[in-house]
Amino acid sequence: MHQVRVWDLPIRLFHWALVSAVALSFYTMKTGGAPFVFPVEIHGRVGLVVLGLLLFRWGWALGGSQHARLWHFLHGPGAIVDYLRSLRRGPLPPYAGHNPLGGLAVLAMLVSLSVQAISGLFLSDDIFFQAPLHDRVSTEISDTLCTLHHWNAQLLIGLIGLHLVALVVHRAKGERLVGAMLTGRKRLPGRPADRVDDGADPARGNPWLAAVLVLVAVGVVGWLWQL
Repeated sequence: MHQVRVWDLPIRLFHWALVSAVALSFYTMKTGGAPFVFPVEIHGRVGLVVLGLLLFRWGWALGGSQHARLWHFLHGPGAIVDYLRSLRRGPLPPYAGHNPLGGLAVLAMLVSLSVQAISGLFLSDDIFFQAPLHDRVSTEISDTLCTLHHWNAQLLIGLIGLHLVALVVHRAKGERLVGAMLTGRKRLPGRPADRVDDGADPARGNPWLAAVLVLVAVGVVGWLWQL
């Protein structure tokens, strides 16, 4: 066993901020929302935070640290089939970043969350809440987006459930994914299948890019917040 650096600090901060925001978002819609007086308003504000986090993550997926990039964690059909077979055989091939199934799950989660955050910008409950861009579209479009928002929320619940199951399965097979997202390091039994021998630190991203992405995200969320 040896430790490898995997997740940079921006990814870890993003991940836990997103977990907190999504949990609060579901809480304000699926429960009474106590202690909030107007939980739908909190839901809308949290949705803006989720949108800002996603703006950062999509940018970091293009130019961030090695394992955070789309090209690194998306694998071809052959790799996915091989990984599915390894799930039945027992020992899993070690991956420093996302394994082939995990990469697909991350992409599905990011797309679904993006659909949820964007569609929520155009909604209204006709009583207490009106999203920032509700007046920019027709009633028909808003109603369609409301339906999409509802059904995509059910899809998100399913994706989150699968994610939790995957964490349990990997823990049973000796891979501590939660710990890695806390410390940024993974313990692997051997050479990772997704290793890139270019001499670069896989957990090091461009701090200037991170700063620019944060400024863009804050700017967009701040603008929408004031509408």
